Amino acid sequence: MMNILLYDHTFEGFLTAVFEAYEFKLKQVKIIKEALQTEQLFAQTRKVFTQAPKAERVYQKLKSLIGDLGLHRMLYTFLSEYEDIETHLWAVVQYALSNPNRNIIQDFSHPSVLKLSQYAQMVHREKHRMEAFVRFRLTLDGIYYAEIEPDFNVLPVIAKHFKDRYQDQKWMIFDQKRTYGIYYNLHKVELVEMKFANHLNKQEGLEMLVKDEKLYQHLWQTYFKKTTIQARKNSRLHIQHVPRRYWKYLTEKFVV
Repeated sequence: MMNILLYDHTFEGFLTAVFEAYEFKLKQVKIIKEALQTEQLFAQTRKVFTQAPKAERVYQKLKSLIGDLGLHRMLYTFLSEYEDIETHLWAVVQYALSNPNRNIIQDFSHPSVLKLSQYAQMVHREKHRMEAFVRFRLTLDGIYYAEIEPDFNVLPVIAKHFKDRYQDQKWMIFDQKRTYGIYYNLHKVELVEMKFANHLNKQEGLEMLVKDEKLYQHLWQTYFKKTTIQARKNSRLHIQHVPRRYWKYLTEKFVV
């Protein structure tokens, strides 16, 4: 009989599910996000309650087996949010635990190990794009605010970059697609959840910005336009490096 473990969409919750699969010696395990649960015949369903001690034990065990690189790929795969990530993550965990005397994370003959590498590379590229394409605007609250809508859930892995780079100012980066953000209060980065009716880059949202912000945006757009050498313009190459899906959040790409 299939054993379905439902977890709370967090990486820590997934690791807790792994722990309980071995704790209760379950066979034919399938780990699924709780919100994606569907009725299945001939299956036993168990809800997993995230427990930090259990997750930490699994984390440390995996670290000893697949190292930091393996954990990095697991986390980035998890952040990709593809529908099949639990299947591949669980398969790699089983493969690693059944081969404790060798590091299996570079064994690309295993389909799930290969998939983790591919997903991790995709998320890694998106992370670097977000670090390059974030555009802050100063709000009336004195917070530098930016909106993004990445293909993958990269907020958790770009937080350190912005904390290190902008240590002397309050800022927030909000993911419109996932309706949550990260906020730096000059001391630490915190997760915040909000729902905005309007994006700040639309005309109706400009009252949320400080008086001079519109001028600064205009100056940046003018600089961007004047420094463009029309004779050397290569639109195809430009789109390759700055895909159109990011343009609506780039100050130089919209008119205020």
